[in-house]
Amino acid sequence: MHVTIINGSPRVKQYSNTDKIIASFGKGLAETGATYDLYTLSSRKEWDAAREAFISSENIIIALPLYVESAPSLLLEFLETLPTQREKPANISFILQSGFAEGCQLRCGEQFLKSLPEQLGCSFGGCLLHGDNFGIRILEGKQRERILKPYIAMGRSFGKHGNFLTPEAKKFVGPEKFSWFVRAIIKTVFWFSSKKIFEKTVKEWGGTQPLDYQPY
Repeated sequence: MHVTIINGSPRVKQYSNTDKIIASFGKGLAETGATYDLYTLSSRKEWDAAREAFISSENIIIALPLYVESAPSLLLEFLETLPTQREKPANISFILQSGFAEGCQLRCGEQFLKSLPEQLGCSFGGCLLHGDNFGIRILEGKQRERILKPYIAMGRSFGKHGNFLTPEAKKFVGPEKFSWFVRAIIKTVFWFSSKKIFEKTVKEWGGTQPLDYQPY
């Protein structure tokens, strides 16, 4: 099986969490003997090749981040350039990731993606949903590996089944909603730990104002 993977993130590879996820997913996919080509929409130079691959491929995966219930405008612009009819049948599956950890935060995005394949003359191969991915590009070593390792397993699963309609793919999203106790713990950890990580990142990127700075 050969798969065309399109990275719909507007971020360049260096800062793209989606790119890191695709790389891990691709490792698992390759372990099954499947092959894939990756096209990154943040590079406009790849659009023509990505369009041609989309038109000719039978197995397509579009990976994208969800920004507060919104799909990246860059991806939507690219989709508008695609034909709505095909000579060959194709199956489109999606990898939808976000910083929000609860599954309920991804459901609106999932419903939107379910409607896309039919509009593009394709069949729907399911959505692989998972949140809590905000810090992938910031984390290093074992911390990053811990977050990305499950995507390797899902790559193997896709290589075997060719879609994300399996029970294991549906469970991949994790908890639909955290309990009040877990939410309280997360809030505390965020305040004392994540805040320091963000402050360090802002400083490395040349920021001079505190995180809670409100100029307006």
